[in-house]
Amino acid sequence: MMRKSPTAGADVIVFDLEDAVAPGQKADARETVRTVLADPAFDPDCEVCVRVNATESAVAADLEALLQDVDGDVRLDSVMLPKVDSPGDVRGLVDELAGYDVSLPVFALIESAAGVLAAPEIAAVQATDALVFGAEDLSADLGATRTDEGTEVLYARERIVLAAAAHECGAIDTLVTDFGDEAQLREDTAFSVQLGYDGKLAIHPAQVDPINAAFTPSADDLEWAQKVLEAKRTADAEGRGVFEVDGEMIDAPLIAQAERIRSRAVAAETWPESDH
Repeated sequence: MMRKSPTAGADVIVFDLEDAVAPGQKADARETVRTVLADPAFDPDCEVCVRVNATESAVAADLEALLQDVDGDVRLDSVMLPKVDSPGDVRGLVDELAGYDVSLPVFALIESAAGVLAAPEIAAVQATDALVFGAEDLSADLGATRTDEGTEVLYARERIVLAAAAHECGAIDTLVTDFGDEAQLREDTAFSVQLGYDGKLAIHPAQVDPINAAFTPSADDLEWAQKVLEAKRTADAEGRGVFEVDGEMIDAPLIAQAERIRSRAVAAETWPESDH
């Protein structure tokens, strides 16, 4: 399953050593992941990440198994750290990696009340590549009841994307646990896009295509962004900061929106190559 995972179409695949592994199976899981990452034949086009465990001792054991005495290079592009409550948690992981002369971007998984409140400081750590929202564990930490509407975690969901934007790191939204309910997934992912998230967790390969579709700009959005950016080039040449497109006045916030659409379209390979 690990070797087949790149075919799902995700931008990042995450091999899990934490919640998906029973306590008595940790050593076997570490060895399995290490075997795949160290195999030269395993060289997917997507980013390869490992979710380590949360405690200091378990993180140390995870990294030792993955990085120590490996014959050859290990294909590891990033690390996901669960239950991040403070910036010190991320710095601790960075220090552990440095012991192996390794520097990797960190996906900081925010899934506690303390983590939500510290989200801006966590996002400000240089190694933090993205904040990742974990609504299920947060609900357990709060004693909240999960609902389809998600109002019980809405403040946290918004705070995390705000903190990420303020510190120019990515924001990855929480998963939909019912992988058989595509309608719910599409609705929830559309809300992720609306909130400003850059991506979304998937728990099953069947969820990848609907998520990618939701984050891919529509034909109308593409047309609008192209017009705005083309008009911006003309306005820049003429020294104008504000200009009009199809009767709409365009200024800096709308230009930023057009650039965001272009960035997502380039990632989805739907933006015209000649206009990159």
